[in-house]
Amino acid sequence: MTKWFKRIVTVAAGCFAYGVFIERDAFKVRRVSVPILPDGASDIRILHFSDLHLLKTNRSRIKFIATLAGLEPDLVVGTGDFIAEPDAVPALTRALGRLIDVPGVFVLGSADYEMPTFRNPFSYLRSTTTRERTKTESSNFSEELTAALSAGAWENVADRRVEIAVQGSRLEFRGTDDAHLALDNYENVAGRAAAGVIPIGVTHAPYERVLKAMASDRLRLVFAGHTHGGQVCVPFYGALTTNCDLNPKYAKGLSRLRGGSNASYLHVSAGLGTSPTAAFRFACPPEVSLVTLTAKTRKNQHR
Repeated sequence: MTKWFKRIVTVAAGCFAYGVFIERDAFKVRRVSVPILPDGASDIRILHFSDLHLLKTNRSRIKFIATLAGLEPDLVVGTGDFIAEPDAVPALTRALGRLIDVPGVFVLGSADYEMPTFRNPFSYLRSTTTRERTKTESSNFSEELTAALSAGAWENVADRRVEIAVQGSRLEFRGTDDAHLALDNYENVAGRAAAGVIPIGVTHAPYERVLKAMASDRLRLVFAGHTHGGQVCVPFYGALTTNCDLNPKYAKGLSRLRGGSNASYLHVSAGLGTSPTAAFRFACPPEVSLVTLTAKTRKNQHR
């Protein structure tokens, strides 16, 4: 074994250990402002979280989730992949605590319909297409999860439009079921919003077909997850993949949807967790987002 090869192996082992034992639990809060409200409107603080992939044994993740109510959001948006095992539902609801009673909306993701199975980790880097599946093939634990999340003030917006009045503004949330499992039917909620209502989209996997349809209807903002921000990224470069057909440069954070003249934005959460079969992050720490909707005349700011 050459000296250089030994160095490469040492660095690789160090990166792996860092990703498994340190960065995977280095939770952060991303803060971003989105100028989509009418002039003079009061700010609206939305907590966006996604891809918890929660096991009941994820103590550090559960502890962090329990702190989120302290952010005092006006609304909560959850974009799926909440659990990684049915037994995690009670742990999830206990950790969410009083957030369940804050007005909110959610959709489910693929991990909420089927338990994770081992796959070749390098297959994640290949171009990923929709895996067709029907709801009748999905496990019953998704119904238990939906009931638990709907026990307070949250509503499942898959294939539905829900209007919520907050801080003097009227927001209309419309969502799709998981596009990664080909369960999306945006046509069920398609169409322009009523006058004076701010339309916002919610979906788990940000496939282009869903985003284009929402942008065409002039939705002002779309919330999504699924990508894990790339999960394993290259420092100073970013994500290599999104596990869907979204361009990797949009793997996390705020960006403009195509048809930017309509002021449509996309916000993708990098997520709080990982699949239990690939419990590793690198150059992509787990996160939730505090998204502040502001009046259009205010300058958009990222942090």
